[in-house]
Amino acid sequence: MAKLQKSIDKRNALVKATIELVNNNGFHATPMSKIAKMAKVSPATIYLYFENKQDLVNQTYIDVKAEYTNYAFANFEPNMPIEAGFELIWKRIADFKLNECEHAMFLAQCDNTPIIDEESRQEGIKHLQPLLDLWERGKKEGIIKPMTNYMLYAYSINPLSFLMMSEKRGVLKLDQSQLNDAYQSAWSSIKMCH
Repeated sequence: MAKLQKSIDKRNALVKATIELVNNNGFHATPMSKIAKMAKVSPATIYLYFENKQDLVNQTYIDVKAEYTNYAFANFEPNMPIEAGFELIWKRIADFKLNECEHAMFLAQCDNTPIIDEESRQEGIKHLQPLLDLWERGKKEGIIKPMTNYMLYAYSINPLSFLMMSEKRGVLKLDQSQLNDAYQSAWSSIKMCH
């Protein structure tokens, strides 16, 4: 059992080092040797867990995406009213992005650059299924605008990444009132006007 835990710890150290180095240096300026050094393992050890650098980054992306969506949907019930469900998910996503900055920054980098392969990107999208299902139900009920899920995400969820980065740079300090305004803007951007 101790051997298994040691193995899990090494993999976790590699994932943590990858997130930190990619966030600070970008994907291309993050060689495997730096990742190994930061994780305090030999470079050869990486290849026990990952095929290559692309596999390491893809697996890290999927791990972090799963952590993010598990957090986002923790209290969500699929039969909730559309607006209540969206508000709950949106506020959980905001909370994750503002409190788990390193992980949220890594996801933002992966989502906005071609460093993740398409198969891993599609795997990451699967983790968002409860939100996509909520939107589909909302479209059918005439509550959510009949736009593509990419458009809905771009207008309602993606602005949180911009706000998170602005806060991280110190140009903005989000208080509860501003978060409520941001939520209202997100909801207004995707709800049907009746």
